[in-house]
Amino acid sequence: MNPVQLSIFANRLSGICDEMGAVLRLSALSPNIKDRLDFSCAIFDARGRLCAQAAHIPVHLGSMAYAMADLVSDRDWTSGDLLVVNDPYLGGTHLPDVTVVAPVFRCDQLVGFAVTRAHHANIGAHSPGSMPVSTHLEQEGLVIAPTLLKRAGQWQIPLCRRLAGLDEATDDLRLPVENIRFGDFAAQASACEAGARRLAELADAQPALEQAFDALNAYGEKRARARLAALPDGDYPFEDVMDDDGQGQQDITITLMLRIRGDSAQLDFAGTAAQVTGNINCPLSVAAAAAYYCFRCLMDDDVPACDGLFRPISLTAPQGCLLNACRPAAVAAGNVETSSRVVDVVLGALALAAPQAIPAASQGTMNNVAMGATGDQGWDYYETMAGGAGAHASGAGLSAVHTHMTNTLNTPIESLESHYPLRVLQYRIRRGSGGEGKHRGGDGIVRELAFLGRASFTLLTERRRHRPWGLQGGGAGLAGENHLNNQPLPPKYEGVARPGDRLRIASPGGGGYGGNE
Repeated sequence: MNPVQLSIFANRLSGICDEMGAVLRLSALSPNIKDRLDFSCAIFDARGRLCAQAAHIPVHLGSMAYAMADLVSDRDWTSGDLLVVNDPYLGGTHLPDVTVVAPVFRCDQLVGFAVTRAHHANIGAHSPGSMPVSTHLEQEGLVIAPTLLKRAGQWQIPLCRRLAGLDEATDDLRLPVENIRFGDFAAQASACEAGARRLAELADAQPALEQAFDALNAYGEKRARARLAALPDGDYPFEDVMDDDGQGQQDITITLMLRIRGDSAQLDFAGTAAQVTGNINCPLSVAAAAAYYCFRCLMDDDVPACDGLFRPISLTAPQGCLLNACRPAAVAAGNVETSSRVVDVVLGALALAAPQAIPAASQGTMNNVAMGATGDQGWDYYETMAGGAGAHASGAGLSAVHTHMTNTLNTPIESLESHYPLRVLQYRIRRGSGGEGKHRGGDGIVRELAFLGRASFTLLTERRRHRPWGLQGGGAGLAGENHLNNQPLPPKYEGVARPGDRLRIASPGGGGYGGNE
């Protein structure tokens, strides 16, 4: 393919992913998907290699790129199939992130896959929002091994009812279409099927589709190697810590030795702490997603986000450590909080190699808030909250934004208050929380909620004990704070709120860059 043809092909694939995202957003029922956009869409070739993705959630897409080949190989695929899976130890991230895979055929030949991954606020955990302060995987909700949601276009009714939280043994075999939990699965199915139709159309217009995929990935690899070759060879160590695991263990170390050799990079996490009792463990696919994201940020915007981009990057972590946990370790916060710290560690190492290209640490947490109530008026709410971005050589960090591994929006106040028995008392920028320096770090936010009824809630947060670091003499950003009725709460916490109680989250600021002159 000549460069013009390759560019057109890459953009057509990207357009399919964008359309899948639009279908998912417009057909989903939960605010977490339709308002916050906590989902991702991608296209893979017949061997499970990433070929295109929309600009959605980095932790979703990187982990899918790392593990999809194993997930789709050696299966008897049929046109109209839909596979569903959320098992973190089989290429997932954490249980609320559910992946739906649709095979694509042309003339009875498998040519690729359309894939969506979306965060479900209720996946059957013992606590509302399905983000508990857990110690075991099964406490975090329903574990879905790779299973067919549709077979040859036919819904598999027992599984559908199970996903909806309904009794599988009932004689009622109707689809639970009125159930919000199943409604979001149906939305994912629709998005995958839309992507499969578009990819099949592209296969008709591009008969040598496999060769086109190969050309795209070869080009991505070429661009990635050229960027890595521009970095100086060397060994670049960096270390940072997690605040705690929610079960009493604090200052949990993540250690990296980054080795740049020619046009390749090797990340060795030897020395990282062993997996812990709490739920900040993560499978290796999540650590890989964070690492891939950091290197993707080094590339120009026109470099296609495909499998070839990651071929020059290798990653190892000792089995049984925090970043390569063994079943059945709890992982609910590993996907959201530990992945954020892995980004800090990888960027910290890269800053030693390319100080002008790397920003100071951003807030380093997703500030996870989950809450809800059971019974006739049951509800589930989940949100990640914005904070400060790290400053950089060219300017100040952004304020009140989701950074790095999360790329969602907030839940608008109007949507939040119309869906849930909550009131937003304040929602503002946390002025002065960014680190000082020649360029200041971005400021975090303050969000305070009042409960209108009794509810359970969970906090999974970080950077409450250790502040986001600055670079080149810049100051650290302020640590985050959690309060219930003006009383401080620890970074990981489960509790019960009564009507009138007030929960206030103050998110961290980003680190500053450069000393004041």
